[in-house]
Amino acid sequence: MIIAIGSDHGGFRLKTRIIAHFTDLEFDDVGTGAQESCDYSDYARLVAERVVRGSAQCGIVICGSGIGVSIAANKIRGIRAALCCNEYMAEMSRRHNDANILALGERVMGEELALAIVKRWLEAPFDGGRHQRRIDKMMSLEHADTKHSR
Repeated sequence: MIIAIGSDHGGFRLKTRIIAHFTDLEFDDVGTGAQESCDYSDYARLVAERVVRGSAQCGIVICGSGIGVSIAANKIRGIRAALCCNEYMAEMSRRHNDANILALGERVMGEELALAIVKRWLEAPFDGGRHQRRIDKMMSLEHADTKHSR
């Protein structure tokens, strides 16, 4: 399995630590390669595009809070990025929502917790069943005409 991973400067250290910790996994590191200030949306887009194209089976995006990268990744059609701040959220984002990108905030959690979240997220299966019906409805919103919805 190939995991696309990217961060801005605010998530650079955690991204580097995740890659170093999970040595049995294959990462496609899209950047950033340094701690100089850069734009999180650029790296969220690169990760999301790899997931949508299928060159990566899933992705991880990291910034200071995780908020910016999660919003940016979710702008790409076909992405279900989940910002998770604990292991339960990580597991449920996979089991019920089939999240294909995990978003993390380096500045809002400790390294041990972040690594545990990544592990739980990668190990959790999608439950399917009624959850697939709900995902199909959710994903259809990408094509919805919102001008007349009430």
